[in-house]
Amino acid sequence: MTTSRNKALLLTLSAATATALTATALTATALPAAAAGGPRAEIPRLNWHPCAKPDGPAAQECADLPVPLDYDDPAGPQISVAVSRIRSDRPQARRGTLVVIPGGPGGSGVQRLTQKGAALQEQLAGAYDLVAFDPRGVGGSTTASCGLAPEDRYLTTLRSWPGPDGDIGENLARSQRVAEACARNGGPVLRSFTTANEVRDMDRLRMALGEAKLSAWGVSYGTYVGAVYAQTYPGRTDRWVLDSSGDPDPERVARGWLANMSKGADDRFPDFAAWAAHPDRDKEGLRLAPRPEEVRPLVLELAASLDRAPRPSTTPGVPLTGNGLRQALQNALYSDAAFPGFARLVTALRNPARTPALPPELAGPLRDEDAALTVAVVCNDVAWPAASRTGHQRAVDEDRARHPLTAGMPVNVLPCSFWKSAPGHKPTRITGHGPSNVLMVQSRRDPSTPHSESLKMRGALGRRAVMVTVEQGGHGMYLGNGNACGNRTVTRFLTTGERPARDTDCAN
Repeated sequence: MTTSRNKALLLTLSAATATALTATALTATALPAAAAGGPRAEIPRLNWHPCAKPDGPAAQECADLPVPLDYDDPAGPQISVAVSRIRSDRPQARRGTLVVIPGGPGGSGVQRLTQKGAALQEQLAGAYDLVAFDPRGVGGSTTASCGLAPEDRYLTTLRSWPGPDGDIGENLARSQRVAEACARNGGPVLRSFTTANEVRDMDRLRMALGEAKLSAWGVSYGTYVGAVYAQTYPGRTDRWVLDSSGDPDPERVARGWLANMSKGADDRFPDFAAWAAHPDRDKEGLRLAPRPEEVRPLVLELAASLDRAPRPSTTPGVPLTGNGLRQALQNALYSDAAFPGFARLVTALRNPARTPALPPELAGPLRDEDAALTVAVVCNDVAWPAASRTGHQRAVDEDRARHPLTAGMPVNVLPCSFWKSAPGHKPTRITGHGPSNVLMVQSRRDPSTPHSESLKMRGALGRRAVMVTVEQGGHGMYLGNGNACGNRTVTRFLTTGERPARDTDCAN
């Protein structure tokens, strides 16, 4: 549900390695079996150390949290989850701990806290210690590897864009190749990358912090993690913010999120078209057409021309293809701030004498660990339909016809259809059972989690939630791509507990 790069794992973890991790990371205290979820689990005391980054809050601290590789064996091998915090600078105002849940799968909570910590401190006025963690497989946490070839680790191949004519033969071959490599090289650590384990790790962090309850701000995929936590541990939730939610249907989960991106791109593109055709773009040299309705055919024709003849780019050996342009567009639709970069790319392509510069995320392959994590969580969470060339080709053909901007990618085959291990746990069904303490905030025109699909999360939560729709395009509303009204509403809820009486809109 996001373009953040992921991180993955080592191959297998011996008991000796786990013991060493535990010994260096913490001092442990025994907890009752019922609290720890096993016969004899130990909950650590976190050893915090300063870890401020140049652009982050000076008070940021970091630690390592050992967690069971397998929660069915809580005293068995342990792996490490990187955690970070910014303590309240106003102890008299402090009311608890707010966990920042990153998106992805693959987003770094530690990095997001670095990026958003100062803004959260200003908004929340000391009401919380701010805490985040890198999910297992990400950033400073234990990672794993699938041993994928570089050509299988580009964003345009991991996203399974069909061939220029819509053919999926290459996608099928790559998906099978990736699934087999992950089965061969990933081991039990890779198989542990699941939403269910992220939720358990988050509750283990709660216990390590000594908190009876947590508040949370989850964004994108983090809203699903947050919803599963609230469903699993309703009595351990305080004030819960779900920002940019997808459909939580337990039969589809990530498969549904991907499929919904076709509609999301269609919902959002008019914002870019209006921006790119506005007279203000003339002085910037970025006006793409006199009228908004001319921008879409221009972009589609450029992509088609690159399908026929990819253009050399400023990155040696990596030409810009039609699918590269389509992926660059998807990334740009997440935020108005990304519009100029995509417009510059289009402008360069319209000049035969210029060599286009690729966006950084398209210029090279992802790290093997990042690619492995990207694949593993979505494939481990839920069983996907078996690969059928006929069925997938039909779905791609239909989606390409309905949604040319995404060209069939959101419904195409993925390694999950060839995955070698069955999901270890049944996906959680989100319901309205639990305290009424959830505030949803959602863009009206979200390219990744369309508003129409967020209503399914809203319906699933029932009386537990109130939803605020922000009349603004983009993905990630609070302190990001939203507006002042939406920010005020979320801040008020987190600091006072006050929510709107009913679902409401925040106009620009």
